[in-house]
Order: sequence, then structure tokens, then C-alpha cells
Amino acid sequence: MSYSLDHITAEVATAISELMEHCQWKKPKLLIIGASTSEVAGEHIGSAGALDIAQAIYTGLQQAKGSFIPVFQCCEHLNRAIVVERELAEAMNLPIVQAKPIPKAGGSMAAYAYSQLEDPCLVESIAADAGIDIGDTFIGMHLKSVVVPFRASIRSVGSAHVTLAFTRPKLIGGERAVYE
Repeated sequence: MSYSLDHITAEVATAISELMEHCQWKKPKLLIIGASTSEVAGEHIGSAGALDIAQAIYTGLQQAKGSFIPVFQCCEHLNRAIVVERELAEAMNLPIVQAKPIPKAGGSMAAYAYSQLEDPCLVESIAADAGIDIGDTFIGMHLKSVVVPFRASIRSVGSAHVTLAFTRPKLIGGERAVYE
């Protein structure tokens, strides 16, 4: 791996901090994290998962400035289910699905996050307010409408391409409408 774990942590912390500074949320909202640790390591997605890279990403989230509730997307082998705290799933009335992510089925990032949460569970889908996609894992299916790309100073984490986005309410009403 050409990047140190400390560098990966710093890149994630910077990217998320910049996104949170832009969002200016008054209260914590959902932030979806999709991450291919294989891509971070410079390998093909799904081919070289690494829990140490997942730990570095997770630490970067913890170090990020701003207030958000992290939720973690699994890989396609678990149909991109979401790792969340059970309390959040119950508060949002989200149906819980039965599975436990492991590095080869769910992905290293989701497996690591699952091991770190107090009372983790999986839900089939969620509508997050913003997200970070590390390694082109396609988090869009778990973002609210309308998604707006965010350009941070960080364009990659390790060798993985990074995309950040936030959502905004739909603009309705046409040319006579007044928007805040």
C-alpha cells in the first residue's frame, strides 16, 4: 500500500469536515459511508478487503469536525444493506434484516463498523442526508432526493476515488415560487 494508515485517516477526516462545514446542520443528520478498502489499497473493488484500512477510515470519521450520524453501506453481497445502531433503526421504524457483515460478504468497512457499534443491526435501505463514497461503491441509492455533489479538497483516499454529496429539499412551484 502506497499510503500510510495515518494518511488515510487524515484524508477521511478532512473530507468529512469540509462537507460538514458546507452543510451547516443545526442538528446531527445521517451520513452514509460507502467504502471499498480494496480500492483504497489500489486493488480492484471486492478483491483485497483490509480491516486495518477500514479502521483507519473509521478513525477518520471519529476525528472529523461536525455533527453527523454515521451509517455504513455493505457491499453487493448483502444487497448494499446498511449497518446502523439498533436504536436508530427502531426510532426511524426501519425494518431490520437478518445478516452480519463479514469482510467477504458485506465488506471490510461494514464488518469493522458493525464490530464497533454498541448494538448494531442491518436495515435494507435508508434515506441519508449526505454521504461519502470511497472507491465508487454507489451510495446514491441510500441518499434522499435531491442529491448535490460536493467538491472537497480531498479527491481520493489512498488510491480510491472519492465522491461526496449532500441533499437538499426539492424546489417546487415554478417561476413564481419564492425559495429561502
